[in-house]
Amino acid sequence: MPAAPPRFGRSARVPWIPSASADEIRGHVQARLRLMAGLVFWVCLALFGFVLVLYELYPHTRPAGATLVHRLAFVGLAILGGLWAIALGRALAMATLYRLDALITLAIGGVFGLSAAVSSEQRAAVWAAFIWHTFTVLSRALIVPSTGRRTLVLSALSYVPFVAAGVGMAVEHPARLEVPPVPFVIGVILFSGMATLLATTGSRVIYGLRAQVRLARQLGQYTLDSLIARGGMGAVYRARHALLRRPTAVKLLPPDQHDAASLARFEREVQHMSQLTHPNTVAIYDYGRSPDGVFYYAMELLDGVDLEVLVHLDGALPAPRVVHVLRQLCGALDEAHGRGLIHRDVKPANVILCRRGTQPDVVKVLDFGLVTEVARDGLGAATATDAPALLGTPAYLAPEVITSPAEVGPASDLYGVGAVAYFLLTGQRVFAGASVAELCLAHVHEPPVPPSRRGAGPISAELEALVLACLAKDPAARPASAHALRAALAAVPEAEAWDEEAALGWWRAFEARRAPDAAGGAAGPRTITVDLMARATTSGELAPGGDGRVVRS
Repeated sequence: MPAAPPRFGRSARVPWIPSASADEIRGHVQARLRLMAGLVFWVCLALFGFVLVLYELYPHTRPAGATLVHRLAFVGLAILGGLWAIALGRALAMATLYRLDALITLAIGGVFGLSAAVSSEQRAAVWAAFIWHTFTVLSRALIVPSTGRRTLVLSALSYVPFVAAGVGMAVEHPARLEVPPVPFVIGVILFSGMATLLATTGSRVIYGLRAQVRLARQLGQYTLDSLIARGGMGAVYRARHALLRRPTAVKLLPPDQHDAASLARFEREVQHMSQLTHPNTVAIYDYGRSPDGVFYYAMELLDGVDLEVLVHLDGALPAPRVVHVLRQLCGALDEAHGRGLIHRDVKPANVILCRRGTQPDVVKVLDFGLVTEVARDGLGAATATDAPALLGTPAYLAPEVITSPAEVGPASDLYGVGAVAYFLLTGQRVFAGASVAELCLAHVHEPPVPPSRRGAGPISAELEALVLACLAKDPAARPASAHALRAALAAVPEAEAWDEEAALGWWRAFEARRAPDAAGGAAGPRTITVDLMARATTSGELAPGGDGRVVRS
């Protein structure tokens, strides 16, 4: 049996956002009260206007105490308007918000109750006042976060003026009643109690449903907030840890969307990633399974821009900055390769450039969802284990991934590094094609055009030769390892030309002009899933030279 939701007391947290900060909780409650006050104000204003027009058109319907009723209505509207203005203003303390909630409910009950007492000779006006207040009570149960107990107390108190008015009518004007005084008073109490019971039950049900929604979005100590990205293996959400309060990204794989093999592969993914501690690899905080079988892991939330989006925003990058980025990328891959892991999907969208503290241009390598463990046979030869026949992104696939997927190794990642370098230097991919098949054939057979002939900025012969070496068709002709490639990059003339001051200048300008989540790429990779046989993507047909993830068995 699920635990009962916590009471909504002054010190309690909103149950469906338990990891929220105090300011977020206060803002949530104030927004609901603002909505409630504004809604009731305009409804009451419309009702008052209707009554005034009615009395003008049909003077015989005007009760003897109409002037006093109108004054009460003006006072009630003024109170509501004032409370609404308070709710619209600056942030209020939780205690003040609770008082505001009580004032709105009790003020409306008081005004309508007094109106009913003053208009006692006009039975339609009495019942109209009762019905309109009941609408208010039920609306509050729908809009304002509240436990059943709080709703019970406030609703019951708000009907006290009506009960008092009913007793007064039964005592002072029994002749005006259609039923004997005692049944009349019992009926008023009964109707008020029924409305209070309905509102209380509604608050309890809605409060519980909101808590259940929170529990459905709760994974261990993490509460999911909003979707960041959705890929072939799972979805990534912005989340919060219940105790640490630090922003976190949580990737999850629902069991009803994948078979047992996919779930097992997803678990291996997080186990592989959790072994990696290089500062340029996204950090894994935690992983586990929810009670309903959803596997998840929590990782650091990155606020930056992926290289794909960066080039689309700013065009090709200067060669010194490219070298700075590639050296960090090689560092992350070097650790992975040293642990017997290959990434298999090195591409610009999987490399985030961000600021970490005061340090600019920090690379974070994402999406080890295609990671493959490399086993070695007795002769020391590396072979990929448990790898799909073709898995990766067409624009950055190494030739051997296409022709001999089982022979994929660290050199395949280095081909991806070369393709990323080419894209950063030229703003164009190594090969373009009207279809996935054309792209694959180009990777296997066509020699790449040197970056210097594709509109790249100033680039040294040493850097260009190194990029082309990474793009060699034969894996043996590429750099010997990610470590060797990183060392070679450190030796090119551009290696020390991009300094921290230049990076800080770029980041200041970038952050000043970018909109939140610029181009949809600041929060995470933008991965397109492509069926190689059907050529269907999650966002439509693959465009010529498009960048899609390919999966074929």
